[in-house]
Formats: sequence, structure tokens, C-alpha cells
Amino acid sequence: MASSCSTLLLGNSAAFASALRSLINNPEFSDVKFLVGKEQQEVFAHRCLLSSRCPAFHAMLSQAQEIQTPLILNHVQPEVFLAIIEYLYTNSITLTNLIALEVFTSSVEYGLDDLRKLCIEFIKGTLNVEQVCEAFQAAVAYEQEDFQKYCLGFIENCTQEVVQTRGFLELSELAVQTILQSNCLTIDEAKLIRAVREWAHVGSAVLGKPVREVAGAVVPGLRLALLSPSELTTLEEENRKDQMIPVESLAEAWKTHALWKGRGGMRSSFCRRRCGTLPREHHRRLDPQHK
Repeated sequence: MASSCSTLLLGNSAAFASALRSLINNPEFSDVKFLVGKEQQEVFAHRCLLSSRCPAFHAMLSQAQEIQTPLILNHVQPEVFLAIIEYLYTNSITLTNLIALEVFTSSVEYGLDDLRKLCIEFIKGTLNVEQVCEAFQAAVAYEQEDFQKYCLGFIENCTQEVVQTRGFLELSELAVQTILQSNCLTIDEAKLIRAVREWAHVGSAVLGKPVREVAGAVVPGLRLALLSPSELTTLEEENRKDQMIPVESLAEAWKTHALWKGRGGMRSSFCRRRCGTLPREHHRRLDPQHK
């Protein structure tokens, strides 16, 4: 008796992909309808395909009591949702820089790891000064460490330009804290302090909170001791208007200036210069090893 054998044979993949693409948002033979975005745009899909490709959709569709009842998705824009549908049907996606970040966040929420990677690859290749803070914010919010490091590296290289963007003013407290931990920011500390003050004022207006409260967790990341005595004096005068910087922090900066002789140089992060810090006469006293 002859032994049996089997071989996997592949047909025309292009024709297969084209056939599936023709089903995207096609009401013919669809068995589930979504109302997407604020406009509640109709998007037609196929229950079995979505369920097999995405655990989040499997759970969502399993809970739907009536297949004919439209599922409402207010939190996602139609063009973003259609891009996700395209990926689920064809395993490929057409991205633009206008929707890539939203597709990325949706991919994380829906548990689509391969799509997440594709989005990150695209965003990295198209990243610019105007968009980097928004990308960094998403990376921080969704705990994407590698993506966060990449965005931070971009911010470090273009810090002076980045802090002037609207995206910087819209960063969360945690995102600003993370940026201020970097020693590689290419901006002088005096300009960085002014940028943080502007960020805090915007946050104060949006949240209806005092500037000092908005900036409370962020101010410790500012390296006030890098400022010269005359700059510290000016900063104190500016600070009387909004009290963004606690008196204790200013006092600590003055203390550092006063006690440098007895300590043989200060090497704490409070005094460490960043890449963009302009030299001041007292810096060699704060850290004799950093010339």
C-alpha cells in the first residue's frame, strides 16, 4: 500500500489579497455594521473575519446580542478605523502622517502587535519637530519604552525647536518630567525654564489650577544651580508673579552657590550640565570634573 504524502501549495496571493480588499466596507454579504466617530459614519464588515483576526473584536462581537444592531464607536475617527479594517482584511495598511499616530494607539488598544510595529516604523521614518511631542506623549501614555527612547532622542537633538511647538505645551506632567531627566537636551537651562513656565501657564489655563500646582512635580527636574547669581535674581523676580518655583528650590540653588568651596565641587544631578548648557563662570566650581 502506497504511503500518503501532503504538500502545501500556494495559489495566486495577489488575487487572494485583491478579493479580500474588495470586501472592505462593502455592504454586500456583510453581517456587522459600525457607526464610527462623531459623524457616526457607517462602516460595514464581516463578523467572522474580524473575530478571527483580532481578540478585541472577537470579545466585542461575542457580546453583541443582535448582529443587525450597529455597534457604535465614538472614540475613533472613521479614516483611522477604516485603516485598521484594511489591515485586518489584507494584512497591509495605507498610512499617512495624519492618521499614523491614532492608528498606533488603536493598535495598542486592540492588541494588534504587528500593526503596532508597522505604525512605529512608519512614524519613526516621518517624524518631525512639529509631531515629535505628540508621538512621545503616546509612547509614554501607552508605556512603549523603545518608541519612547527613540522620540526622546529626537527631542534631545532638536530641543530648542521642540519646546517652541504646540505639542510641547500639550505634554502631560509625566512626559515633561521624563524629558527633564535627560542630560542630553540641546538647550540652555535658562531657556528650558522659560519653556516649562509657558507649559505650566497653558496647563493652568486648561485645568483651572494655579501654575505652582501644575508645575509642582516638574520643577524638581530643573537645574536651577546652573544659573548664574544674576540669573537667579532675575528668576526670583519673575517667580513672584506666578510662584511656579517653590522658595525652597530657589534657596537650594543659592545654597549651592554659597557652599561650593567647602564641598570641593558639586556633582549631583542638581548641578550636572546638559549638552546644551551654556558655560558660566561658576560651572567649574560646581563640578570641577566637567570642564
